[in-house]
Amino acid sequence: MATLKRDCRFFRGTVPCGPHKKHQVHCVDEAGRTCPHYDRVGKEILIIKLGAIGDVIRTTPLLRKLKEVHPDARIWWLTLTPEILPKLVDEPMAFTLPSILYLQSRPFDLLLNLDKDREACALAEQIDAKEKKGFRLEKGIVVPATAESEQKYLTGIFDDVSKANTKSYPVEIFEMCGFQFNGEQYVLDAPEPPKTPWKLSGKKRVVGLNTGCGARWTSRLWADKNWTALARALKRKGYEVVLLGGEQEHAKNTKIARAAKVKYFGHSSLQMFMSLVDRCDLVVTGVTMAMHVTIGLGKKIVLLNNIFNKHEFELYGLGEIVEPSKPCRCFFKPTCVNPEYRCMEHLSVEHVLSACVRVRKP
Repeated sequence: MATLKRDCRFFRGTVPCGPHKKHQVHCVDEAGRTCPHYDRVGKEILIIKLGAIGDVIRTTPLLRKLKEVHPDARIWWLTLTPEILPKLVDEPMAFTLPSILYLQSRPFDLLLNLDKDREACALAEQIDAKEKKGFRLEKGIVVPATAESEQKYLTGIFDDVSKANTKSYPVEIFEMCGFQFNGEQYVLDAPEPPKTPWKLSGKKRVVGLNTGCGARWTSRLWADKNWTALARALKRKGYEVVLLGGEQEHAKNTKIARAAKVKYFGHSSLQMFMSLVDRCDLVVTGVTMAMHVTIGLGKKIVLLNNIFNKHEFELYGLGEIVEPSKPCRCFFKPTCVNPEYRCMEHLSVEHVLSACVRVRKP
């Protein structure tokens, strides 16, 4: 049998590798010379972060640290949304039965399970790894895999501990993995450009208004009349305003666009959404996927927050967090349960507009 370099980053074992298809090289040629493209893999590292797209994006700073500490590592990532993973991930894996069966059948040097979902922790228990960090199962209950995860574990169990927390999400996940966060930024590949350019003037600063927050989290909604008033005010200040959102926001955005006479290009694929965000100079958004896409693309941001601990968000100096003038009494609740008032009614258009002007200053 020919000499094979099974420890090469490009070796597949089922199909020809990339260098062979492109250059017709072998692992070792007839003269005994090793392929010039041979790239020996050091550690095998698996990240389990299934979560929503935004949660996956805000976990990507960890890739920079892993590549720094383990430059020859092969990084695997299991998620529900592998399409959002950057090219820095060697092996993006969809959370499917074939992927699970494969991962259960091969060893890893390091497993980082950063999800407290039962299915993620159950899988982490079953995968062979020399070292495991993050969360795991013990008698069917999710528990910290190491002492480094205890703080993050407790903030998800007790609201008062979560409210008192002053650490950002990147700080917490870095600590869980045994690292110190030093401002490592998101890793988000540049989006594909649209087949036809966005119909924007090109002469004005573009402000994107992401008006939704998902069907479940209605406690975070800002009234349509406020988005309309903000769009009009930004137009008067000379900005070009474009509305952002998905299918759930289509009717809302159509209505606001008509009332404020601003642009709305409809909803489409994730890549096209990212491409439009990439054309914005500033994005106003709640705590949504759009927030993390905005940060990942290095755009200015005004973040509307009410039900979360503001210390959790790392904006990397790109903008401001604005909150209602009256305190939110629905901490981490998807729907407003406060009988006295709804806090988002006390986040004024003027307050948000002022933040937009401050953030957009050179």
